[in-house]
Amino acid sequence: MKKTYKIDVDCANCANKMEEAAKKTAGVKNATVNFMTLKMIVEFEDGADPKAVMPVVLKNCKKVEDDCEIYL
Repeated sequence: MKKTYKIDVDCANCANKMEEAAKKTAGVKNATVNFMTLKMIVEFEDGADPKAVMPVVLKNCKKVEDDCEIYL
């Protein structure tokens, strides 16, 4: 399952860091961050609950870029 989320990030480098952090999160099969559109597309692993996984994605993203935001 894929879902798109609106994000708030300051630069393209920060967006890349967020993308890598999201990809390393349990339950995430793949993630893409588009800095130009300020969107994150997350593909979840089979059986993963997006409502449970996304708060962990946000937490992991904030570890690398503390002023980022993902609108769940």
